[in-house]
Amino acid sequence: MTKHPVKPKHRADRIGLLAYLRAFRRDILSAQPARLYHAWMAEFKTPLFRSVLINQPDLIKLVLKQRPKDFPKSDSIGEGLRPILGESVFLTNGELWERQRRIIDPAFEGGRLRDVYPHMQAAADAMMARLTMGRHEVEEIASYAAADIIFRTLFSMPIEASAAQDVFHEFRRYQRAQPLLNLGAFIPLPKWMPRFHKRDTLQSAHRIRALIGAMTQARANEIEAGKAPDDLATKIMTTVDPETGDRFSWDEMVDQVAIFFLAGHETSASALAWALYLVAAFPEWQDKIAAEAKALDGGFAGVAKLKATRSVFRETLRLYPPVPMMVRETVQCERFRDRDIPAKTSVVISPWHVQRQDRLWDNPDGFDPHRWESENGKACARDAFIPFSAGPRVCLGAGFAMIEGVMLLAHILRKYRVMLHDADTPVPVAHLTVRAKNGIFLQFDYRD
Repeated sequence: MTKHPVKPKHRADRIGLLAYLRAFRRDILSAQPARLYHAWMAEFKTPLFRSVLINQPDLIKLVLKQRPKDFPKSDSIGEGLRPILGESVFLTNGELWERQRRIIDPAFEGGRLRDVYPHMQAAADAMMARLTMGRHEVEEIASYAAADIIFRTLFSMPIEASAAQDVFHEFRRYQRAQPLLNLGAFIPLPKWMPRFHKRDTLQSAHRIRALIGAMTQARANEIEAGKAPDDLATKIMTTVDPETGDRFSWDEMVDQVAIFFLAGHETSASALAWALYLVAAFPEWQDKIAAEAKALDGGFAGVAKLKATRSVFRETLRLYPPVPMMVRETVQCERFRDRDIPAKTSVVISPWHVQRQDRLWDNPDGFDPHRWESENGKACARDAFIPFSAGPRVCLGAGFAMIEGVMLLAHILRKYRVMLHDADTPVPVAHLTVRAKNGIFLQFDYRD
């Protein structure tokens, strides 16, 4: 019997609304029926709201690439995130979003990746200095390393700096107090329904924004004095919108830093942790990665030589996409698969389901990094591989994330073998990102 990586259990095909809401609150993925791995489209209708999930590549292309302005991000996406993200580029639409992207995009152009790579390398070296033999919870390791990279590339400060430590630990408290993705991010809630924000959650969000605000103000002072380092924060804060001539205000910059930390830290940590789980479950890939990891000595240019590592990381993003679902909204009546879709309907695009779609992928639930060299894998990479979204709203840090994840994975496996014990098999769950219910525990041993 072929061994497959872990996958959440699915719910019964038909359940009542209250049962669904409770299941969704516990975990987005297990709240969905098994038929979504085969269906091209599925509708969810109640007297209060209506949503449609699309898996068909042509429909996904229509929504994300061909007519993105007709399918803006749903306002409900901010239900669980706005206390911490404000009006960041992740939540906005229309002219405001376009202006934000014009200012932010230059900081993430291809050449900038080479410029920030030394910061990534320094964070990787620090991670390896902390890492020891023994049994470790790898989500914690990945989270700390990803946060370190964010602080170093954004503000030229290691995570050991007191300001970075304060933000990191306050953010962890925020996550424990409240899952960042609440029910309103998947289905539009009526105004009278509670949003489940606890007082501790709101207070923690306020503290995080205050800490980020202090870091932003300090950088503004350095820029004014001509003493600011050439990092991502400086680039973004000094970039002028070519159409309006404006820069980000202080409040706007706090919003953007919050999403950079959230997206860059949460998603990268999720991907790296699941990649380590996969190579522990399929250990034959560890030697391949270790053998090519010597290319890391070549710096930024050496990352391009990590072909097996990149294939493993891409397969990780296929099986465990950090952001499992994206929500758009119709602004007018649409026609999907001969069905009328009214205006204000939530359109859910699920990387989790489309990247395991049994009509599209060979061996959809299997771990097979070689698939990216096959005709099926190449075709699906074009049409059904969307871990970073697609179109104008593609994740602006996608290139950054691919270099970071591949580099960190190669560093770890160059020095260690990782092993999974059956008693430690993780259970995937998703709120904001795909994580393990009780963590991912692996044994680390030195290589011979």
